Amino acid sequence: MSSRDDVVAKTIRPEVRALKAYPVTPPWPGIKLELMEDAHLDAGPSTAAMRREIAERVAESAFNRYPDPSAPALKSKLREKLGIAAQHDILIGTGSDEIITMLSQAILAGGGTVVSLEPSFAVFKNAALAVAGRYVGVPLRADFTLDLDATLAAITREQPRLIWVVCPNNPTGNQYPDDAVEQIIRAAPGLVIIDEAYEPFAQRSWMSRIDEFPNVLIMRTLSKIGLAGVRLGYIFGAPAWISEINKVRGPFNVGVLQQVGAEVLLDHYDELKHHAALMIQERERLQVELAKLPGVTPFPSLANFVLARFPDAGAVFDALKAHGILVRNLSAMHPLMANTLRISIGTAEQMDKLIAALKVICV
Repeated sequence: MSSRDDVVAKTIRPEVRALKAYPVTPPWPGIKLELMEDAHLDAGPSTAAMRREIAERVAESAFNRYPDPSAPALKSKLREKLGIAAQHDILIGTGSDEIITMLSQAILAGGGTVVSLEPSFAVFKNAALAVAGRYVGVPLRADFTLDLDATLAAITREQPRLIWVVCPNNPTGNQYPDDAVEQIIRAAPGLVIIDEAYEPFAQRSWMSRIDEFPNVLIMRTLSKIGLAGVRLGYIFGAPAWISEINKVRGPFNVGVLQQVGAEVLLDHYDELKHHAALMIQERERLQVELAKLPGVTPFPSLANFVLARFPDAGAVFDALKAHGILVRNLSAMHPLMANTLRISIGTAEQMDKLIAALKVICV
């Protein structure tokens, strides 16, 4: 009889076995500046009020019943607070990760080609390969700016069904020029997804132009602006696209507790936007302070993090952990990412401690 390992090897597709699962760090007891979360919601009077309101709404909800998959109340809140037009349909998911999976299933399964700029969100590649799609990455330039000629050449050569453009990009933080993105959209033979996960910090969006193009949808998440634990992503645009993608959605993918939690927190969206404004201030301060450190190169960012290159990122990462501060070491992610750390923006007090630690470490 074959061993379990033999059976697994024969059964699981080689492309899946070659993948690496998305890395998730265990809970960190110190200052956590790793995953672009809103640390302002850890404590405080407004947070306590939100928690009480969520608890009351959960207690009143029919959590013993399957949720309404159309989530009308939640979608109404999204339209009200985020300005999504009535002519655009909305599809919600358990974080943007599930939206990416649905798009991959609907468009790429069985061999369809996707193009993504690299380095970028690793789930784009994993989701494509998981459904036997074909993934083509187009490297950015060494300074993480868009190589438009290479991107347009890849589109012409590969004729992708799907293209991912992240604005601002993760993990680099930069925003691609609008005219370059427009050229990509017009050259694309299939669907282009503009991922605006960090829109609250960039304060720029393609929302007002989406109707100019027949092949564009906008994807966002509420994770970066305070709802990381709720897990709520959404995509919006022309109903003709959304209705087709909706066919591969799990029947009850976003549960009652997720819907209730998101509705309550959207009622406090002004507070969340205030947090975003505070993080923008701290982002600018961090970039200035990083640039003062010997041998350190911070890259421009319009997100809620700053990417920086260090002479020895591994040593700085370990030293920060010794100071009780966790950031993300992305040195092994892609050849362009050598010796880089991505530092999420926290509260002013947390950033004070980070900067003080870096001044001791980077001498």
